[in-house]
Amino acid sequence: MKLRNILIISGIIISILGIIFHLQGNAVIGPESSFMYSNPEWVSHGIQIVIIGAIICGISIGISIIKKN
Repeated sequence: MKLRNILIISGIIISILGIIFHLQGNAVIGPESSFMYSNPEWVSHGIQIVIIGAIICGISIGISIIKKN
């Protein structure tokens, strides 16, 4: 149970960071002096990081469902 909670929280944090990176790449948030600001490369990196966070959450939820059965 504890491992599942840790994985879900980690996945959520990773997803939030990915959203922030995506928004910085689109020049929506962040300081203009940042290397990520208005950088199209970080738009795709942000999306990939969000997907990784969602996969971590999905795997932890899937494992908990399998263990209940």
